[in-house]
Amino acid sequence: MRILPSIAVVSQQTRLTGLKARWATAGAASFRLKQVRAHALELRAAAAPQGGVATAPQDDSIDALAAFSEYEQEDLAYRRTFDLLRRELDFGYPISFVSREHLPSFDFGRCPLVVVVGQDGLVANAAKYVGDVPIVAVNPDPKRFDGILLPFRVDQTRHAVRRTLENKAKLREVTLAEVNLNDGQRMLAFNDFFIGCQTHVSARYTLRVAAGSEPQSSSGLIVSTGAGSTGWLSSMFNMAEGFAKWMGGQLEPRPRLQWEDRRLLWVVREPFRSKHSGAELVAGVLEEKELLIVESLMPNGGVIFSDGIEADFLEFNSGTIGRLGVSRQRARLVVG
Repeated sequence: MRILPSIAVVSQQTRLTGLKARWATAGAASFRLKQVRAHALELRAAAAPQGGVATAPQDDSIDALAAFSEYEQEDLAYRRTFDLLRRELDFGYPISFVSREHLPSFDFGRCPLVVVVGQDGLVANAAKYVGDVPIVAVNPDPKRFDGILLPFRVDQTRHAVRRTLENKAKLREVTLAEVNLNDGQRMLAFNDFFIGCQTHVSARYTLRVAAGSEPQSSSGLIVSTGAGSTGWLSSMFNMAEGFAKWMGGQLEPRPRLQWEDRRLLWVVREPFRSKHSGAELVAGVLEEKELLIVESLMPNGGVIFSDGIEADFLEFNSGTIGRLGVSRQRARLVVG
């Protein structure tokens, strides 16, 4: 039987859906949040001086716990988005709705394009699985989501999809990072990789780059793309700049990467010097076709994950070697 091409629409759970999955019903979830708020208010009252006037500033997060209507309004806006999309995407193609957890198993090879509806993280996650299929990213709720990776409102979706189907859309190609293990496993990253230990103990490994080789003990490595260089990686630069300022020095301007740049930045977090570990190779740039090779020296607990999704990881234990570099695959984001 011939399988027809389809437009894939990628979605994610709302916060309300997650609460209902945990507590079975919206009513039960609302009750639990009110209980938490009441307990928080009791703790605040207990911390107040004997005169009864609290000296601590008002904590708006406590009041937010009781604002269950915010969860409901967010969920309603998301569902309305999908009702509108069913009409906006009437181009004669079947529509396949794909939830976030099913991304790894869905066949995007038969899709002329993919519509992603959610927050920025969903776009980054979907980009690793869709191959070279163009992505139209839709902001379902501009009042709540900034949407750096979400250039289109719901009412702009039809126009963007039509231009994509007609091969007239403006695309922005985003460089992805890739890791290949010696057991054949592979993973992509839109923003960054973390290589280290899944707990807060030190990760032990041997690091090899063009500059040399070194056994290390650290809290892990970050390997970042241009798209991710303003995220987790930026915190490494913030820390370095803070130390330099405290000690009376000044760092060189931090390197800047564009999303399209065919290179990566890598940083070792908190490298520790000892009899068995060094701290000479702590940061660098990986140009296209260069590799960062990391060999695990951890008997257990070693992991590699991408884009902050800790639950989706590759085991990185003793005997495992990871080769990290610029991926041939790129994300293709529709921007106009």
